[in-house]
Amino acid sequence: MMYILESDWKVLRRLKPLALERFCERTLAECVQVATGSGDSAHERYLTLYRLVHERDKELARAFNNLRRSSAINALISMTNLDLLTASELAEFSDETRGIVQRVLEPRS
Repeated sequence: MMYILESDWKVLRRLKPLALERFCERTLAECVQVATGSGDSAHERYLTLYRLVHERDKELARAFNNLRRSSAINALISMTNLDLLTASELAEFSDETRGIVQRVLEPRS
């Protein structure tokens, strides 16, 4: 288990509401697009919307639920992987923490 530095913990706690708001706004926009899309039946749109919300709920849980210092690095990795933090926000974290996040996410590039 890896604990985040106290200074980074404070940054993450401050940025969490912003990242959560971005996640929810993005998800709601996706839901509107699915719900109002044309070409599919209402039932097909409903099923697509259900699957989308279920998947986004899992992503939300990984990034935001039960945030503690012991789980903060994993939450930050999830938030970063979901592109919920700007470059300037990420720059507020220590070199050590940014390095850990970068090493974990590097293979996705």
